[in-house]
Amino acid sequence: MIVRNLDEARKTDRLVTAENGNWDSTRLVLANDNAGFSFHITRIFPGTETHIHYKNHYEAVFCYEGEGEVETLADGKIWPIKAGDIYLLDQHDEHLLRGKEKGMTVACVFTPPIT
Repeated sequence: MIVRNLDEARKTDRLVTAENGNWDSTRLVLANDNAGFSFHITRIFPGTETHIHYKNHYEAVFCYEGEGEVETLADGKIWPIKAGDIYLLDQHDEHLLRGKEKGMTVACVFTPPIT
C-alpha cells in the first residue's frame, strides 16, 4: 500500500512548476509506483494560457475548484470548465488550457503513467 499526503508531497520533487509559471503539478502517483496510471493535482494559475499536447498519453481531468476553459486546436472548439466538470483527452487532443480570474485546481489521471 502507498499513502501520500498532498501538502507533504508539495515539499518534495513531486511538485513540478511550469517554466513559464502558468501552472504547478503535484505528482502523487507516478510510473515507478507501478499502478498502471499516474495521478496529479494541478493548479492552473489565473489569467494564463498553456499549450498542451500529450502524444502518448490519455488524460482525464476533473476540476474541483475554480474555473477556466479548454480549447481543442484541431477544431477551435472551446469548453468552459468549472468545479464539478470532467474532460477527457481521448484523442491525444492538442489543446489550450486557460485559467480564469481565480484559476482552477484539477485532478488528472494519465495512462500510460507519467514518469
